[in-house]
Amino acid sequence: MSARGTADDAESPAGPAVASGPLTGIRVAEFGQLIAGPFVGQLLGDLGADVIKVEAPRTGDPIRQWGRELPRGESMWWAVIGRNKRTVAIDLRTAEGQDVARALVGQVDVVIENFRPGTFERWGLDYESLAAVNPGLIMVRVSGYGQSGPYAARAGFGAIGEAIGGLRYVVGDPSLPPSRVGISIGDTLAAMFGTIGALAALNERTASGRGQIVDAAIFESVLGVMESLVPEWDVAGYQRERSGSILPNVAPSNAYPTADGSWILIAANQDSVFSRFAEAIGRAEWVDSVQFGTHSARGQRQEELDREISAFTSARSTEELERLMEDAAVPCGRIYTARDMLHDEHFRARETVVRVPHPVFGSIPMQNVFPRLSRTAGTVRWAGAGLGDHTEDVLSELGYDDRRIAGLRERGIVQ
Repeated sequence: MSARGTADDAESPAGPAVASGPLTGIRVAEFGQLIAGPFVGQLLGDLGADVIKVEAPRTGDPIRQWGRELPRGESMWWAVIGRNKRTVAIDLRTAEGQDVARALVGQVDVVIENFRPGTFERWGLDYESLAAVNPGLIMVRVSGYGQSGPYAARAGFGAIGEAIGGLRYVVGDPSLPPSRVGISIGDTLAAMFGTIGALAALNERTASGRGQIVDAAIFESVLGVMESLVPEWDVAGYQRERSGSILPNVAPSNAYPTADGSWILIAANQDSVFSRFAEAIGRAEWVDSVQFGTHSARGQRQEELDREISAFTSARSTEELERLMEDAAVPCGRIYTARDMLHDEHFRARETVVRVPHPVFGSIPMQNVFPRLSRTAGTVRWAGAGLGDHTEDVLSELGYDDRRIAGLRERGIVQ
């Protein structure tokens, strides 16, 4: 079995090149770069919006160079986050380029940008000026600290938002410094909140006819998923700490070793589930015991309970444990890598991974569109396109004739 999936591994082909989905007919101009802004564009494009991505000529979005070095400098980061987008290269640092941008914004429903606050204003692309021409315009502004407040002008990457939003402090092993999650979770959370805001603003516009600004700060988006961290501290003086692979006082719920050198995650903390779990592993006496009979007791003796369970799991294979838990209706799961996903029958049956045409590799697998809509499902229509591939098409749609486009190209305003 190869490390990568093969043509027989049942990823389905991508959807049709023609847009479909609940946002078909919505036009989006994406001026963002890297992840926090462009992931908003990816989500809207997945749901059928016509997303026009504006990049700098010659260099493009820096995400095009991220990731493992592959033939011809291709980036899998860009292939995913750039999917379903038409790419236009415009120099926004020039007056002529800004004129092109204003012409584009005049004909779209949503603008996305994630530059440092004040950048768009310096380019003459402030919301008030744009909305004067396009009063229904919705502008999604993603930034580290938001568009107001004493920190607004600071440079802010996702990692910093994760830190001040409270996530980094609670992630990792308690004996080690604060850890990162392993993906750019701060950026993607801000993008998700930005997308929710865009959809809410589109809905409100149907009644008012007016657009508005969606201000999505990375640090606030992180804080938004931190559950009861703030009130627990304020009311009870309880500070959540790093706890490794467990959630304190919730047991059993952990990754347990198996006989074949792997791990299996078992979550049997709820009383009824714990009862089935205890019987399945031959420890039915735990259910009525003082040590483990209640949720509170299991939480107080979490380490002891995990040691007992580890002794059981480490003597059995992952496959045997998975079957045992499934028969007892106890939630469990292997710790998947990409290879596991590419060969899993459930992923295959749901088309969770799709194969998308790619100019260099023929086709590449990537995650499908989520969530799934029963009647107007979104589709992955193409992977991230080449820099400026759609410049002439988009400018023609804006009313630029061939001679004018050629002049812009000759002066380096567009590519």
